[in-house]
Amino acid sequence: MRLNVIVWKEEDMFIAREAFTGVTTQGQTIEEVLKNIKEAVELYLGELPEIKEELEKREVIGVMNV
Repeated sequence: MRLNVIVWKEEDMFIAREAFTGVTTQGQTIEEVLKNIKEAVELYLGELPEIKEELEKREVIGVMNV
């Protein structure tokens, strides 16, 4: 499964939010925050299989900075 994740920095922490589910987490490095968001989304979707099915159907059209 591919996740669509937005990552930004606030003070000394990186924040990551998965676009479809809204699951958000943090980490001290980009590598850590990406590991954390994957784990957090997997836990979230484990409780909501119908959302996991919907997420797997989604296709990313493109990414833009506005």
